[in-house]
Amino acid sequence: MIIPVRKYAFLVYHHDYNEFLNDLGDLGVLHIIEKQVELDAKTLDKLDQLKQVNEAIGFLKNRESNKEGSKTEEDGLQLSCIIKEKRSNLEILSQKRILLIKEKLQAEPWGDYKPETIIKLKEAGLILRLFVISNKRFNHEWTKQYNVSVISTHQSQIHFAVVNKKDEESFEPEAEEVKLPKRPVSEVALELNRVEEQIDHINKEFDQLAATALPNLQEAADGLETETEYKRALLNTSEQADGKVKILEGFVTVENRNKLDEYLDKHNILYVSRKPEPGDNPPVMLKNGKFARLFEPIAKLFALPNYKELDLTPLFAPFFMLFFGFCLGDAGYGLLFIIAGFIIRPFVKSDLRPIITLAQFLGLGTVIFGVLTGTFFGMNLLQADIPALESAKKYMLNSQQAFYLAVIIGVVQILFGIGVNAVNRYRQYGFQYALPPIGWLMLLPGLGLYFGFDAFKIISYVLMFGGIALIIFWSDPTASI
Repeated sequence: MIIPVRKYAFLVYHHDYNEFLNDLGDLGVLHIIEKQVELDAKTLDKLDQLKQVNEAIGFLKNRESNKEGSKTEEDGLQLSCIIKEKRSNLEILSQKRILLIKEKLQAEPWGDYKPETIIKLKEAGLILRLFVISNKRFNHEWTKQYNVSVISTHQSQIHFAVVNKKDEESFEPEAEEVKLPKRPVSEVALELNRVEEQIDHINKEFDQLAATALPNLQEAADGLETETEYKRALLNTSEQADGKVKILEGFVTVENRNKLDEYLDKHNILYVSRKPEPGDNPPVMLKNGKFARLFEPIAKLFALPNYKELDLTPLFAPFFMLFFGFCLGDAGYGLLFIIAGFIIRPFVKSDLRPIITLAQFLGLGTVIFGVLTGTFFGMNLLQADIPALESAKKYMLNSQQAFYLAVIIGVVQILFGIGVNAVNRYRQYGFQYALPPIGWLMLLPGLGLYFGFDAFKIISYVLMFGGIALIIFWSDPTASI
């Protein structure tokens, strides 16, 4: 259900306006109607700060900290800057760690060589070349015939070196030639350990901040939000009577209407209240029962309805559960969904628990259709020789019956959707606009009666021709015949 709202317009004397805005902020019930105004640099800067603080809050909340700590003395905005800098450093160190791990893997097969040895070989007129080859392709006679030295055997590959003088013919093995690592593995390992220690140190600091800094950050976020909302309210205020009267417009949910009216009457503030009209564009807020509320994240993946439209969440929720169960259609997997939900639930955060419950309901739908079609972990129970199930098999559907059931449910859903469209058009535009979908609701059952039941020919004609008339003549109520 879409929560109904009222549109308010306030007329306030300019000397009382700042106090009025502060009181509105404390009440927290008004959705200000924003106009096409450009925010000043100071407000944009405050919004950037608010975004930074909220990102810091979200980051720390996602860290599980077993530590307990008291509220820190640092300012929340300052803490958000510190956290941003530390996160940036952590990202740089993490990228560096990945590169070092890659470098270490490349250097490990060549051992802990000494760079001065390579320099001495060059000074002596010797050329060092390095190769990699699979164990199967390596010819051990090379070590006897040429200046070939096996350095290591690593991951079913042999890494070896060939040393030649500059003026003699070089040995060319059928192997992949590689470059000497820029530094020995011990140097890489040392730097990698140093980087990992820095990463560990920053993570410990984050754990400490998660235990102590959240109250300060939340306080800073609340302050910045109040400040920016106040500024937005000022920017969306119009003036009359040479600036002596301030006018502000906004929407209030009917649930909060009494709370606001009580304040306005108490402070003798002049206001006008009415229902939203076309073009007002009021905010859309959903309020559904426990079951339908679980499906709201799925509804929001598409789009929120218009204020004048129906909230389709409680209408599509049963069909979504139904068709999910029909598509998966295996009682065994459905039971896994339900059992896994009970196991996982204690370990997830409270805001994720509705998702777990939704998965369990989808699992329940899967169990129901799995039992109906006799499927359990891919096993066809109708064909299984299980004496205990013989009496239950007469209630199970074979593939042909399951197909007919799917068609019937599909037709019901289509007709239901057309009916919802009719109600929606009636709510938005009036009765005439609802006639074409009503025509389809008459035509489709009429066709079914015509082809399926000879006894209802007259009724089918009435439904078909009546439906066709509604579809044709009211397709556009504003057009002439």
